[in-house]
Formats: sequence, structure tokens, C-alpha cells
Amino acid sequence: MKPALRRRLLASALLVLPAAFAVAAPARAAAEGASAWSMRDQIIVSALALRETVSATGLSLTPMETPQSITIIDRERIDDFALTNVNDLLAQMVGVNVERVETDRTYYNSRGFDVTNFQVDGIGLPLLWGIQFGDLDTALFDRVEAVRGANALMTGVGNPSATINYVRKRPTDTFRAKATATAGSWNLWRLEGDVSVPVSDRFGVRAVYAHDEHDSHLDYNRVNRDVFGLIAAWDITPRLKLTLGYTRQENDADGVLWGALPLTYSDGTRIDYPVSASTSADWTFWDVTDQSAFAELSYAFAGGWKAKGIFTYKRFQEHAKLLYAYGYPDRATGLGVGAVSGIYPSTYNQYLGDFYASGPVTLWGREHELAFGVSTGRSHGREWEDFSNEIIAFPPVQDWGQEPIAEPAYPGEYLAADYVDRLTRAYGAAHLNLAEGLKAVVGVSAMWLKSTGTSYGADQSRDDSEVSPYLGAIFDLTPNVSLYASYTDIFNPQIEEDATRRKLDPAKGSSIEGGVKSTWFGGRLYATAAVFRAKQKGLASFAGVFDNGDSYYEGVDTTSTGFEIEVAGRIADRWTISGGYTDLSLKDQNGDPTRTWLPTRTFKLATTYLVPELRDLKLGAQLRWQNAITYADAGVQDYGIVTGDVIVKQKGYAVLDLMASLRLFDHVRASLNVRNVTDKKYLGSLMWGQAFYAPPRSAMVSLSVDY
Repeated sequence: MKPALRRRLLASALLVLPAAFAVAAPARAAAEGASAWSMRDQIIVSALALRETVSATGLSLTPMETPQSITIIDRERIDDFALTNVNDLLAQMVGVNVERVETDRTYYNSRGFDVTNFQVDGIGLPLLWGIQFGDLDTALFDRVEAVRGANALMTGVGNPSATINYVRKRPTDTFRAKATATAGSWNLWRLEGDVSVPVSDRFGVRAVYAHDEHDSHLDYNRVNRDVFGLIAAWDITPRLKLTLGYTRQENDADGVLWGALPLTYSDGTRIDYPVSASTSADWTFWDVTDQSAFAELSYAFAGGWKAKGIFTYKRFQEHAKLLYAYGYPDRATGLGVGAVSGIYPSTYNQYLGDFYASGPVTLWGREHELAFGVSTGRSHGREWEDFSNEIIAFPPVQDWGQEPIAEPAYPGEYLAADYVDRLTRAYGAAHLNLAEGLKAVVGVSAMWLKSTGTSYGADQSRDDSEVSPYLGAIFDLTPNVSLYASYTDIFNPQIEEDATRRKLDPAKGSSIEGGVKSTWFGGRLYATAAVFRAKQKGLASFAGVFDNGDSYYEGVDTTSTGFEIEVAGRIADRWTISGGYTDLSLKDQNGDPTRTWLPTRTFKLATTYLVPELRDLKLGAQLRWQNAITYADAGVQDYGIVTGDVIVKQKGYAVLDLMASLRLFDHVRASLNVRNVTDKKYLGSLMWGQAFYAPPRSAMVSLSVDY
């Protein structure tokens, strides 16, 4: 395999955004309240959520005051629909697409662009690949938030897509304990425990553990995952608080996909695979260990000012033995697919420091809010490769999954990549109370980025800086209806070279958004409608290969325009609803459609209804729909049978999930979740021109005990 192809397979851009929100929570500071544990608590918490402070700017703003789209999936939604991993959770978010290109590497996009910014409690360094490796468990998180569009104030670099923020569970003021056991399709079983103990009035501890193991609908594939979390909070004084935490996730997967299924024969006709089809082997694996430790010190000054300093250390390790299939089989014989294999151990270390302060000021007879912050981060990645030189041939397509593929020999590993990224960011923002019913949000962010090192023979060095503005305004038409508009930009440094061997300039992204936000039924229901334009100039796009096998790129301008409609909250005390519709158009610099493997119309809706009279019976459903997507495959032309690109298409589809839960006894609850009720067969992504099928219908039952 050519080095350039290996690099393209090994590098990418990742994770996540929320949707279905009873309100968006702070993208900057992690909320420190209790999560919804019992059915009664869930009703109360959801009703109050719309009044929680939120932020896309470092300021303490409510959703009505934030001139940008912010959404959240909270713990109630996670528990109701058994969203135990981030991929399943993000797939339900309005405005977010999950690209399942492989079993253990997942990409995310929003508004037509890759999501590369992921944070925990508002802290993160967006330079480490931007890919989700393995299944990220949700047991550690109270909720998952997203800010759609460019978010330069809080992230620094990236695309005008979205920022995903995972909010950790924190110690609660009262004793809480919950344990859940789950069993389901494909030999699934899962144990999850969550205990919060207030040791004293000033000191509390929370511990979380989960074990999850299951087979898969795919041949050979199996996952075994352990999750640990321990957080302690100490009120040193009434104003000074120290929080310490450690989390660890071990995700071991066997029979994994590296790449996926070729979708056509060499004559360009589609291959009809069973849902279980895989190009993996039983000796492949992809093991990931993700650890994080943090220390957070906050102080509340007199007069409403707050300051917080956070230090985070993150260590990510992976060890994978992979098999990649290439080529197009002959339609008559089913032969013609070859494979390569390699072993890839990698270690990444991140060090992040963040200081943040905010508070009110009085000017011109009105009260305003200011916020400023400084953060710095360093990421060091080291990757090894042990690439087999043996030629591997697949059996006929019709025999895949039946005839095992022999494991090749490996000559010995070498250090393939060693690089360091450093990012420093300083920002300031103001929430200005200009007049009765008219507020503005203004801010500026300065970023300095420096990278050194090499990756698979490619120079990773770059030294860039940028200043990005933020402008927004909110006008209250009535006490519960507001108009808003905002502009922000962001930049994305690049290491790719063009056809002249010149490194591409940083890509420049911008977001313009406007719309209406409203609350109804006494603040229980939140509804928004927005129009947007997101633009990325000079983003690297694969353009060809040099004689030595290295890839070269060209800068492409892409514009996304569209609208979103979203609603979340409670129609009545017993009835919740969350979801929305996204419609966008993606054009390149010539005005032609681009990135056609992305859906341009999506609809997602989740609802639950509670019947307290019948032992707190709860019924729910979630539906997601997308329109058709296509991929223009040029590679099949090399076989000389067809001329011109072969257009591979995934028709539009809808997936329906159902849930029901019932209180068996005091503190004991049973639940049933059925996914893909109609057993819809569809491909998880066309992003690479290879793909595999999403899971068919499945079911799981759970028993929970809480105090």
C-alpha cells in the first residue's frame, strides 16, 4: 500500500454535537448540580432546564440570550433510550450527522463540514486527529452539548460546523445511588453503577463504573468496554472550591473494520451483501485506553465575579492489528479483492491549562457582563507502524464470513509519526444591555498555533496565528419571543501540500446565522427557527498523487446555506418532545453540488409520555430520517470495463426506535428498548466510497435500582 493511502486511512477528523435539548447548557463552565435520578427528579430537572445559564461565548447566557444555535441531550434522554455510547447519542442530534465509515473510527459533521472540536467541561485541544476511536461511553457524562456554526471564542481553530462539549457528572448535595443491568441482542450485557456521597457539608465524592460487552451484527466483531470515573469536590471556604477527578475508558474491540466493503463489482454494478458482511478477520483488533485527570479551582468574588483555573492531563493509547480490503471483485467469479495488514501502536499525551473569569459591570446606567480567558495546550503524538509485505487475497465475495483469512507475518515496527502541537488562545467577550429589549454580544479571540515533527514522511511543521471577531444581537419582540443574528469566523491551519509542493494556507471559515427563539407553556417548551450560511475557503481537498506515491491537495471553497427548525421541552407535564428539521445546500466554488455523501435534509424527533397512574409507565419513540446520498466512484474505471464515474447511491431512509419503562417496586424500574423497529437495511456512510450496513432490528431489557 502506498504511504499516502496509509496516511489517508490513518488520519481523519472527528466527533460530536447534541440535539434534542430542553435547553443548552454552558459550553464554558460545567454545571455542578445533580442529574435526574428518579422519575420525579427528571420531571423537575427538565422543567427547570430552560432557566439554566448557557454559553457559546464564555458568558453566562440563557438560550434566549445566545445569538447562536445551542442544543443538548440530557441524562433523562440518555437513560430513556439507552444511549450508552456517543455514536448512538450524536446520531439523534438535530443538525449533526454521524459517519460510520469503520467500526472503530467515526466522523461527525454539521452544516456540511467536519466537526473537529470536542471538549470535556468546556476544555479541549482540537488538534488530535478529530476522530472518535472506539465507542466512547456516556456513563461518565451528565449531558452532551453542542454549539452549531463557527465557535472561535471557545475553541480557537476548526471548521464552521459545531463544537461538542461533554459535561461530566459531579458530586451532589445529597446521597444518590443507581445501578442498572442490561441484556440484549447479540449477547449484549451491561452493568452500570453511579454513587454520589456527600461525606460532609463541604466535601463530596462521586464514583461511576460501567462494563459493557457485546457481539455485533457484523461477522467477527465484538466489543468489551470498561469505564471508571471518580470525582471529588471540596468547598474549602464558602467562596473557594476545589474539584479533582480521574476517568478511564478501556475499549477493546475484535474483528474490526479498517476501511469497509467495496460497493460495486468491477463492471460497476452494485454488490448485494447480507447485513452481516465484513472485510475483517477474527485476528484483527483495535484496543483503546483513554485516561484523563483534572484539577479545578474556582473562586466567587463579592459583586458577582467568578474566576476558575483548570489543569487537565489526557493520555490516549491505542494498539490495533488491522486488515484493509481494496479492489473490485469480478461479477462472475467474486474474486479480485486484495488486502493489506498492519499493526499500529500509538500514544498521545495532552496537557491543557485554562483560566477564565466573568462578572457584571455597570456602565451608562445599565448592567452588563464581561468574560475573558487564557488557555494553552500541548499535544504530543507518537505512532508506530508494523506493515506486512505479504500479499493477501480474499475468497469469492459469496464466501466472505465463511472462509477465514490467514494472519500474515510482520517484519517489525518503526516510528512512523512523531509530532507536537501547541495552541495558545486568549479571548474576551461582553454581553451588552444596550436598551430595553435589545442586547448585544461582542468578542474577540486571538490564537497562536505551532506544530513540529513528521507523520508518515510528511512534514507537520506550521506556525500560524489569527484573530477572530464575534458579533451578535438579540431583540425581544415579546417576553417570550426574540429575534437574533450573529457573525463569527474561525481558521483551520493545514499541513497538506499542493501540486507545486507548497504547503496550503490555513482554511478560513465563517458563520452567519439569524432567526427567532421562543418559549411556550410557561417556559416548559423551547422552539427555534434559524437560517444560516457557513463558508470555508481554501480547505484541503485530495487532488492527486505524486510519482513517489505521496498525495497532493488543492484548496477548495465550499458554501453551506440552509435553515433549521427545532423544538424541545414539555408540551405538558407528562409529555416531552425534542427534535427538528435541517435543510441545507452545499456548493463548491463553481456553484456545483459538493460533498454529496452528506444528507442535505434530515428530520429527528423524540417523544415520551408518562402515565403515573400505571406504576409510572413511560412510553417513548425516536425517529430519524434523511434524504438520499450519493458517491461518485472513479476507481472502478481502472478495470477498463466502465468509463466515467460510477454513482453509488443510498436511498433516503427512516429509522424508528421505541421504548417503554415501568416501576416494578419502589426504587426499582424495568425498561425495554427496541431499535430499528422496521428492520430497515441501509449503509452507515458513503464518505469513502466503501461502506458497511447499519444494525438491523435489536432489543434490550434493563433493570434499574436507585436511591
